[in-house]
Amino acid sequence: MAPGAMSRWTKSLSEARPVSYWLDDPGRPDPEPALTGAETCDLLVVGGGYSGLWTALIAKERDPARDVVLVEGREVGWAASGRNGGFCAASLTHGLPNGLARWPDEIHTLQRLGARNLDAIEETVARHSIDCDFERSGEIDVATEPYQAWELKDRYEEIRAEGLADDVEYLDADAVREQVNSPTFRAGLYDRRGVAMLNPAGLAWGLKRACLDLGVRVYEHTPALTLKPYGSGMAVRTPYGRIRARAVALGTNVFPSLVRRVRSYTVPVYDYALMTEPLTADQLASVGWKNRQGLGDSANQFHYFRLSADNRILWGGYDAVYPYGGRVRAEYDDRPETYVRLAGHFFTCFPQLEGVRFTHAWGGAIDTCSRFSAFFGTAHTGRVAYAAGYTGLGVGATRFGAEVMLDLLAGERTERTELEMVRRKPLPFPPEPFAWTGIALTKWSLARADARGGRRNLWLRTMDRLGLGFDS
Repeated sequence: MAPGAMSRWTKSLSEARPVSYWLDDPGRPDPEPALTGAETCDLLVVGGGYSGLWTALIAKERDPARDVVLVEGREVGWAASGRNGGFCAASLTHGLPNGLARWPDEIHTLQRLGARNLDAIEETVARHSIDCDFERSGEIDVATEPYQAWELKDRYEEIRAEGLADDVEYLDADAVREQVNSPTFRAGLYDRRGVAMLNPAGLAWGLKRACLDLGVRVYEHTPALTLKPYGSGMAVRTPYGRIRARAVALGTNVFPSLVRRVRSYTVPVYDYALMTEPLTADQLASVGWKNRQGLGDSANQFHYFRLSADNRILWGGYDAVYPYGGRVRAEYDDRPETYVRLAGHFFTCFPQLEGVRFTHAWGGAIDTCSRFSAFFGTAHTGRVAYAAGYTGLGVGATRFGAEVMLDLLAGERTERTELEMVRRKPLPFPPEPFAWTGIALTKWSLARADARGGRRNLWLRTMDRLGLGFDS
């Protein structure tokens, strides 16, 4: 990296605020009061991100008479649900290639359920008038190296042979640059219907309002401290009170689970993003982007990028930082060295936008598991259900996870609960120092593969055979 370029890219960050653009909204709703005293309910939902919000909402939609309480340790949507890129995908399996590799016999069912889930999200947004800039604009996976273009072509042929290529199109270099103009793009795989773009914090706040409208009692600044059996139900202690519930759904994701045995299945990965100032009409015309799709490149260390409703560009990804010991701490949310790296990558992708400034730069933790997609289970003789491990694709999949948790708590055998993906768990991560060492070696190997035309070394090939991975 040339010193002049470093200085230029650093200047683009001089006014960037270290806070999520989505959460930096003067119209954000006030938090609900904290719980004080004792509560009882039919269903207690722990966690005010998408996972908990969808669970509470769907529980009330299934049975309006059901008494539902939701507690959130800070404010609804403050963590991953308010900091992500706003890619709401139909995929339940962290992309079709991962699903084909892990559940080939169920992939058609998983794709159908995922498409139905995304349709249900769109319908919920409309029915509850949720202001989240929902756009069913699709996504393009782009190749920036020749080997990635070949891999995208092979992937397209594979999914077409499986009968899974409806609304998916392979784009050569000219075709992909006609959609979004970057000199780095060599090919693309365009999923026209399987992804929506939205304002992630707006979705969380809208779901909260919908829950309140249906009678869910929401308590913010109310962390759940302990979870213990109490008679035929469960009891949860909070700083200023306690809740007794017949059943509990845990949507705590990256934060330590109240079911201790679940904790080894996830590790926190810190992901970072930038947001530009709004583009002028000329700047936007220089990029194209008429169809407003989300984009992601095809490297192991990948970027994701999209337009906001006011024509800013969100640019995130690449660095996936695992802190030793798997600790989730606020000081990890801000990483200037990553912001400089991301800014350099941004201007390499879009040199025509030289001079654009970034207004926001932020990071946060994602719950990653070794198979990249959510896992599910119950505890305390079926009175507690949990879902976690969404690995960065939880904007859409958490709604499906909410339905799974409610099915499990009801003891129902459904098409969802019969899935192998639901019945089996990923391999857990080893204890330290083995987790940190293995993740560090995997990250080094992935970067080396990107630099060597995608060639995976022995370590990565072994991980592939074991069905293990590390990703954001």
